[in-house]
Amino acid sequence: MLLLMFVPSGKKHIRMKTKIIILLTLLSMCFSCSKDFLEVEKRGLIAQEDFYQTDDEALQAIAAIYDILQMNYSSVWHSGWFLKTLPGDEVNGGGGNAGDQPQIQALSSFEYTPSNDVIYQFFRRCYFGIYRANVLLENVEGDTDAKKIALAEAKALRAFFNFELVTLFGEVPLVNEVIADATQYAQPAAEISAIWAQIETDLNAAIVDLPLKSEYPAAQKFRFAKGTAQALLGKALLYQEKYAAAAEQFADVIESAEYDLAPDFSRVLRADTEFGTESLLEISFAMDDGQNWGTFDWGDPRANENNIIWQLCGPRGDGYFEGGNSGLNNGWGFAPATTDIFDAFTQDGVVDNRRASSVMSEEELIALGGDLRLNGELAYDTEGVVRLKYGTWLDETDVSNVAELNYGTNIRLIRYADVLLMAAEAYNKSGDDASALIELNKVRARVNMPDIDAADDVFEAIVRERQLELAFEGHRFLDLIRWGKAAEVLGSRGYEAKHRYFPLPQLELDINPNLEQNPDW
Repeated sequence: MLLLMFVPSGKKHIRMKTKIIILLTLLSMCFSCSKDFLEVEKRGLIAQEDFYQTDDEALQAIAAIYDILQMNYSSVWHSGWFLKTLPGDEVNGGGGNAGDQPQIQALSSFEYTPSNDVIYQFFRRCYFGIYRANVLLENVEGDTDAKKIALAEAKALRAFFNFELVTLFGEVPLVNEVIADATQYAQPAAEISAIWAQIETDLNAAIVDLPLKSEYPAAQKFRFAKGTAQALLGKALLYQEKYAAAAEQFADVIESAEYDLAPDFSRVLRADTEFGTESLLEISFAMDDGQNWGTFDWGDPRANENNIIWQLCGPRGDGYFEGGNSGLNNGWGFAPATTDIFDAFTQDGVVDNRRASSVMSEEELIALGGDLRLNGELAYDTEGVVRLKYGTWLDETDVSNVAELNYGTNIRLIRYADVLLMAAEAYNKSGDDASALIELNKVRARVNMPDIDAADDVFEAIVRERQLELAFEGHRFLDLIRWGKAAEVLGSRGYEAKHRYFPLPQLELDINPNLEQNPDW
C-alpha cells in the first residue's frame, strides 16, 4: 500500500507503475504458493556451522579481525590515533576553523562529552573486533598447526582490543563468548582487575602457539608473532605496575634476536621500513587503491585500504601551506604540532638529533622554499611548526590519482624502540638501574646522543626519552596518566582528574540499562 501512495510523473511514472504491477503479481503468487516455494536454497553462501573447517577459512577469519583493527585507526573523522594523541601536549585540535569537526577538536581541549562520536566509534569498534575473535575461537578446531596459530592469534587480538578499552575507558563490559541471545546483550561493566586478568590469560595462552616473526612468510608479517604477544603482555604488566614480571617479558623479546633498531631513525615510520626489523605490530595500508573523489567511500571505512587520517592531519592547505622542497603535501589541518614538543627536543642548549626527523620549524620550511602562512597569518590552531613523523609525504601516496585519498603509510602500534624503553622503565622501577641504562642507551646510541649514566635521574631520563623517541605515535597521553604527570603537564590545556578515563559513550548507556557511566563523569 505504501508503494501505491508514491505517484511519480512522466516516463519515471510509467517505469514505476510497471514495477508496482510486477511486484504485486509476485506477492500474489507468493501468497498462493506452498511453503516449499519460499524455501529456496541459498546459492553462493556458506552456513556458519559449515565454515571454519579448513586452514584457509581460519585465515580468512583472522583477516576479518585485522579488518576491524584497520578500520578503528583509519576511519574518516574517527581514529584511535586521534583518541590517543589529541589529548596530549604534542598536537592541537586544528582543522579549518574553531567549528570544523568539533568532535575531534574537543579531544585536544578536554571539552569532550559522552556524546563525542570519536569516542563512541572507537569503543564500539573494539567490540566488533572482540566479537570476531570470539566467533573464531568458538568455531575453529585446533586440529592443524595453522588453526592452532589462528586460535592463538585471535586470543592475542582479543587481548589487544581489551587493552585498548581498559586503558582508555577503565571499567567496561568483558565479553569472552559470542552472545547469541539478545536478552544478554546488555552486559554490565567488569572490574578493571578482571579485564587485566583476561588480557594476561589470553596473551599467555597465545604465546605458546604463536610463531616467531621470522617464521611468517613475507606477505604475512602483519600477523601477531610470539614477540608481539610477549611485548603486549609486558606492556599490560607494566601498566599494572607489575614491574619485575614485565621486565621478564621484555627480556624475552630482546633476547629472541628477532628484532632490532632500524639504523636510520628518520625512516622508522616511513614506507621503506614497514614490517621491518623494528616492527612488532603495525596496521597495513595501501597507496595503490586508486581512489578518487568519485570512488572514495566516506561512509564505510572498511571499503578503503588507504590511510585517510594522514590527509586529515597534514598541514592546512587553502593557501596556507606550501611544501617547497620538503617533500610534504598539504592536508586539512587537524592535529598540528605544538611548540611544546618542538621545544622539548632542546635541553640545556643541546638539540636532540631526532628533532630534524620529527618536527620542523617555520624557518626551516621557508629555507626549503615552503610557506606556512596566508596573508601573514597561520592556519587555525597552528603554532608555527610542522609535524614530520606520519607526515603527508608525496612519495607515500599515489600522485597519479588523487594524492589526498591514497596515502599508504602504515601505523606502527608497537616497535622495538618502545619495547626497549618499556624494559628500561620496568628495570628502573624494579630497582635495577644498571639494566635500565643498557636498554635506554641503546635507543640513544641509534641517534648518536650521549649515554645517560647512573648519576642522572634515570626515571626522568626514560620519561624524556619516550617523549622524544615516540613523539606523535600515540603513547604520550597514556604515559602521562600512568606516571601521574597528566595534571602537571596537561592542566593548562584543560585536563582534570575525570579525564583519567574517557566517558562511556552515551549511546551505549542509552541502550544498556546494566552499564553505568564512569564515576567522575
